[in-house]
Amino acid sequence: MQQYLPVRSGKVREIYDVGDNLVIVATDRISCFDVILDNEITNKGKVLTQMSRFWFDFTRDIVPNHMISTDTKDMPEFFRNDRFEGRSMLVRKLEMLPVECIVRGYITGSAWKEYVQSGTVCKTRVPAGLVESQKFPEAIFTPSTKAELGDHDENVSYDECVSCLEAKFPGKGAEYASAIRDYSLAIYNKCADYASERGIIIADTKFEFGLDPDGAVTLADEVLTPDSSRFWPSDGYEPGRGQESFDKQYARDWLTSHKDHSWKLPDDVTAVTIDKYLQGYKMLTGSDLQQI
Repeated sequence: MQQYLPVRSGKVREIYDVGDNLVIVATDRISCFDVILDNEITNKGKVLTQMSRFWFDFTRDIVPNHMISTDTKDMPEFFRNDRFEGRSMLVRKLEMLPVECIVRGYITGSAWKEYVQSGTVCKTRVPAGLVESQKFPEAIFTPSTKAELGDHDENVSYDECVSCLEAKFPGKGAEYASAIRDYSLAIYNKCADYASERGIIIADTKFEFGLDPDGAVTLADEVLTPDSSRFWPSDGYEPGRGQESFDKQYARDWLTSHKDHSWKLPDDVTAVTIDKYLQGYKMLTGSDLQQI
């Protein structure tokens, strides 16, 4: 049996090169504020993979994506065991675009902090008089540059996004920036409407795109997971304050309120975190993780 080693290790995912394709494995690691914590959240990687699979299928009518299969039977024999089961995705190789596509439907987190200070959100002027967690009149696209492991992503304006893409793809910067903006907003709006019907507000999220061998813009990485998004329960939503959530915000909040944390969560916080992941997963997909 051929052995494989990761060709890249991110904050959460391990990427394996299997010839014409890649296998992306979501671990149970958790990162907050761009730091990998000294904890694992049991089954977190399975939630990320299976939720991404759900959304990749749901958004195929908007944009093609890189997913081929989440069944390890479709992968090399090396991946057909409990270590990889449920958390692995076979995907097409893409040339990744060097920006992250953040869509914000509500003002929260770092966007709220910037707004209080300057009246802008990621260098974009937004209406005056907003309160924390308020819904924007329309979802906004706020791209950022991709940081190396351990560094922080940097918010950029739309014009800076065009320039970043132009630097890598001469003559294509404006075209690619327009495409990823429009795809990101279309995906967010469709999925936010769907989630709203199931009792969840998608406050904001992050997408990544690449180019297939024919140069077509293609959705990649993860989609609308608790790691890349803020999910709020609709029944507890109230503008003017922070919100309860079905994502890793609970872990972020604990770290913020415990300055001596040394980047380690107590067991009770990790237990609550995975419970929130699983609850959000069931509400959005209509099934328990174990039934997949």
